Amino acid sequence: MTTPPITELTTRAREIFRLVVEGYIATGTPVGSKALSGNTGVNLSSASIRSVLADLESLGLLAAPHTSAGRLPTEAGLRLFVDGIMQVAESTAEERAVIERRISQPGPIEAALEAASTMLSSLTSSAGVVMVPKREPRLQHLQLVPLAPGRALAVLVGDDGAVENRIVDLPASLPMGALEEASNYISARLTGRTLGEAVRLMRSEIASGQSALDAASRDLVERGLAVWSEDVMQRPVLIVRGQANLLDEGALSDLERVRSLLDDLENKQSVADLLEMAREAESTRIFIGSENRLFALSGSSVIASPYRDRDGRVVGVVGVIGPTRLNYARVVPMVDFTAQSLGKLIG
Repeated sequence: MTTPPITELTTRAREIFRLVVEGYIATGTPVGSKALSGNTGVNLSSASIRSVLADLESLGLLAAPHTSAGRLPTEAGLRLFVDGIMQVAESTAEERAVIERRISQPGPIEAALEAASTMLSSLTSSAGVVMVPKREPRLQHLQLVPLAPGRALAVLVGDDGAVENRIVDLPASLPMGALEEASNYISARLTGRTLGEAVRLMRSEIASGQSALDAASRDLVERGLAVWSEDVMQRPVLIVRGQANLLDEGALSDLERVRSLLDDLENKQSVADLLEMAREAESTRIFIGSENRLFALSGSSVIASPYRDRDGRVVGVVGVIGPTRLNYARVVPMVDFTAQSLGKLIG
């Protein structure tokens, strides 16, 4: 069924629809005609209200979980509400102060990102998520040191002073002097470049015949760079905090949904893939229920916003994961402000 645009709803239907959605978001329970008739802004009889509710249900915007129950919004109804009716206000001064205070504590950027995830979880009573920017260090020094036949130690030094050691397997027929030649090439030609830049330069020089490296030394350079590349790619890129907030009273009545949701959150790579979809957005994005395959079974929503460095490049994503009855109007500006604050911090 195609969801009608909000402009096709009558003023009366639009108002009833808004009250049902806002009531459901506030309480997590279906909203009935009796509750609506008690609203001072609704000058309709219970019979008229029930008629409007039935019309909205036939349009696929509302659903009744039980015959005698009230109505609650469908995912299509929530999407229509978010896109066409919801009024997003700014975060309160108190909320902004909490956000800035929590993420501006002294320490490494990773600590600020973890604080952002924890803080959003606390403020929204949902799970806070932050996708950590993949840091590709610049090479300051890479030395290949022989250890034993068939093995060498790659001493990796980044421009930030970080030092890491990795074991490199060597071919049995490696000529003498190949380790030194490879180390000298890296020091002379690749210092100050990112891993990707270093690999591209080396391959370009080889293709154009500008490289004096022989095949053995060339292989060693690739092996030395590869151990750092693999390490960077395998580091966690996602921080999730506050999963326990998702186990509210309503969730515990549907243990299968809760189990599905927690399983989804354990699959951090899939969550990161979902958040990647928000990287190209100009502002905060909202994924409701089955709009994303990852949380289709658990019926959860994701609100996410990219954060940028001083050059305007997207370096990560911050957001929350919660039930579809999230208070979108309140959470969206919080996530957006957090993204802006992280961008200022990263610089």
